[in-house]
Amino acid sequence: MGRSRYKIIEMNRPHFVTCTTIQWLPLFSSPTVVRFLLDSLSFFQEHSRMIIYAYVIMENHIHMILSSSRLNKEIGIFKSYTARQIIDFLEERHANRILKMLQYHKLRHKKDRQYQLWQEGSHPQAIINEEMMLQKIEYIHYNPVKRGYVDVPEHWRYSSARNYAGREGLLEIAHF
Repeated sequence: MGRSRYKIIEMNRPHFVTCTTIQWLPLFSSPTVVRFLLDSLSFFQEHSRMIIYAYVIMENHIHMILSSSRLNKEIGIFKSYTARQIIDFLEERHANRILKMLQYHKLRHKKDRQYQLWQEGSHPQAIINEEMMLQKIEYIHYNPVKRGYVDVPEHWRYSSARNYAGREGLLEIAHF
């Protein structure tokens, strides 16, 4: 996949963002690996680097609605940091089959690393009004329902659907 053509023009506006693993590998089926993602997002929020309005973590991608004054930069840092954590975890566990796949599918121009975990780009889409915000939140929360993993969105553990249903979620979010 080539470099993204999507551009973030209004940085502080909420954006719908998708980050996908290379070749859609199901790397987020491990609770430990998902915890790396959640802890990283929590760090960005606690240090006022991102505002997270909604999210869902599936086995091979994450959808989020977030805003930041440096959104492109912060997404890049998030992806770089979590990739390093996950790859270190896989190396410690001697997950050689997965590591070989991350190495094999690494883009040729990525000469500064042995593995590639994330696909390039995050396809940011500006949320331009309340209707679009609600549509994207619903899309995010119904992702695991459409995949047949749960019957109702708030049953998916790795989603802000619980927060929006008035229950405690795994990650604090800024309610829209």
